[in-house]
Amino acid sequence: MTTPPSSSSHTTRAHSFNTAAAQYAANRPSYPPALFTTLEDLADRPLKGAKVVDVGAGTGIATTLLHARGADVIAVEPGEGMAAEFRRTLPDIPLVRGTGDALPLATASADFLTYAQSWHWTTPAHSLPEAFRVLRPGGALALWWNTDALDIPWIAAQAQRIERYFEGAHLTKQGIATEQGIATEQGAATKQSAAELRTERAFQGVPEPPFHTHRTVRWSRRVPVDTHLANIGSHSIFLVLGKEGTEAFLAEERARLLETFPDGQVEEVYDVLVIVATRS
Repeated sequence: MTTPPSSSSHTTRAHSFNTAAAQYAANRPSYPPALFTTLEDLADRPLKGAKVVDVGAGTGIATTLLHARGADVIAVEPGEGMAAEFRRTLPDIPLVRGTGDALPLATASADFLTYAQSWHWTTPAHSLPEAFRVLRPGGALALWWNTDALDIPWIAAQAQRIERYFEGAHLTKQGIATEQGIATEQGAATKQSAAELRTERAFQGVPEPPFHTHRTVRWSRRVPVDTHLANIGSHSIFLVLGKEGTEAFLAEERARLLETFPDGQVEEVYDVLVIVATRS
């Protein structure tokens, strides 16, 4: 088992997105409709008409889809750069500045709290009681991540190249996996074990973890190789690495990808892990 990244490193990476908000918005993958159907099934309640708080909303990728599903959405986002991009693209959806560890919201005011790619930036011992404070009885806390489908050979090979590239860069394997969506730990190279590992960690440090269920939804998108590379470059491990180191890796990676995808179109495959805990 590897050592978790330091608090200062974690904070630096969390704030790194604010300098790359437009890149994030333009190149990060979205989420499939099946994810929201699964969320409703696990929560046993519809999103349509529900009061939903999307925490760590970033540039609004998930917020947009929740709104389209008929939810009444409020977004919470701590980062100045991400919040500015959110307001530019979604001016009609309310946005408040705050974090999951100290939500600026009234008690028992929401039907859903959603964390799309953002729960791992919180401290569960604080963010879980905060979530249950804001949720109404019967309300659902929903966490989800797009994770790389490591049973696809080219994706597994790329994950290994990223891990090797960061060896000696003072970033642990867990640090790489946390936000990049790459399960690098020994024994986590299958869809089931990677999901179980992340689910186990979701409530790490919580004295009494809540009852929760989880499910994985597979989907894919086909994008130009440069979009795929920009997606990789928008992850925190590369943002904190710096321009020179990032560009060096991406240039080499571009050549490798064009060997696999000579038409320049990359088939990204994701397993979206969704975890739902319901407030009693």
